[in-house]
Amino acid sequence: MQLSTRLMAVAEMAAGAVRLADIGTDHGYVPIYLALYRNLEYAVAMDVNPGPLERAREHIRQYGLEEKIITRLSDGAAELLPGEADTVVLAGMGGQLMIRILTEGEARLQGVGTFVLQPQSEIESVRRFLHRQGYRIVQEDMVKDDGKFYPLMKARRQEAEPWEDVEYRYGRHLIRSRNRVLAEFLDREERILDEIGANLSDREGGRIRERLRQLEKDRELLQKAKLLVNA
Repeated sequence: MQLSTRLMAVAEMAAGAVRLADIGTDHGYVPIYLALYRNLEYAVAMDVNPGPLERAREHIRQYGLEEKIITRLSDGAAELLPGEADTVVLAGMGGQLMIRILTEGEARLQGVGTFVLQPQSEIESVRRFLHRQGYRIVQEDMVKDDGKFYPLMKARRQEAEPWEDVEYRYGRHLIRSRNRVLAEFLDREERILDEIGANLSDREGGRIRERLRQLEKDRELLQKAKLLVNA
């Protein structure tokens, strides 16, 4: 089967899973790929909406994987059974929704050792949340798919030392590996900040001054990240 660049990156980061829970599975492509090509023994494909779950069932039947992958209607991890998964995938959803699922599902997720996360927004908030809650981010990647940038991270239950602000913003492992997609993303972010600053430069008011101060802080973090990535 052919996965998008984004989903392929998610699947490869979860490739060591034996028993997988894909929360917010949508079409079910990630567990299907892992069952076909990466020795996944069992998966539960979960979604809060019946429509996507039915599409996932159709794809699972198409590939003859009904004995390996089951589907389950679930709001987050609410219907995950104890010991059912060693790895959880949360991909293609906003950062705050991801934080809510991990928080509300804490009791259901106790037996899970590995989490593969691909938040669509508020990436820094997700990284900070993970560290506060006793997770260590052990791997990161960033891919570009159809003109959009997608950061991914793998986390395990293990205390982690705090990161610097620039690492929470852009990803310690991405920076240290000098990830080329991150470098492209930083160039784009610099252009955006410059455009916003130019649009605000001839305006006045307390809120404008505060916004310009925040822009300057954002530029400082951005330039620090660029120096590290391009060193």
